[in-house]
Amino acid sequence: MGVAEQEAGAVGGGGAARGRPRSEAVERAIVEGVMKLLEEGIPLADISIERVARIAGVGKATIYRRWSGREELFCDVLRTAEPPDPELPGVSMREDLIILLESLRQRGLANRSSAIMHNVHAQMKSSPKLWKVYHSAVIEPRRRMTFDVLRRGQLNGELRADVDVELANDLFVGPMLVRAVIRPDAGLEEGLPERIVDTVLAGLGPAAS
Repeated sequence: MGVAEQEAGAVGGGGAARGRPRSEAVERAIVEGVMKLLEEGIPLADISIERVARIAGVGKATIYRRWSGREELFCDVLRTAEPPDPELPGVSMREDLIILLESLRQRGLANRSSAIMHNVHAQMKSSPKLWKVYHSAVIEPRRRMTFDVLRRGQLNGELRADVDVELANDLFVGPMLVRAVIRPDAGLEEGLPERIVDTVLAGLGPAAS
């Protein structure tokens, strides 16, 4: 059964009710279609919904049922290509922060190893509309996740109550972003998340009694 037939079964299905689970095979074909175009060196600006529909073997309506436009589709493609966001055990602020920074380290390594992804991120930042969607859909939720970890740390005494959580987030995440984005020659070695977290906590942790 082809992608078009699978889509018909997913949304038609003999009068299936609204809200039926979307076909993963169809979505995968669409995402892989975008990736194929990127691998061929097609700039993001030249990848239209019509072009994606043709290469994925689906209708434009199929894509618009899942994404409101190119920007939302591209964000999902990038999320698919990146390592997934981690599950946090929530046992301690330190351990959760290390897990979050390890995820950021892995994304940095993935971006370095993939010329395609590196190029896509560079193009995305030159498109204000796409960058705004990506920031809202991907970056901001990750920031809120770190804020939640830091606030839990304040509640359980791992972080001083007077610390500005937003500033603390920048102190923890900043060094990894500098190495992953601004300094491509810098190391992203194993153990770096622990070193960053422990260095920052040495200054932000509760005063010794």
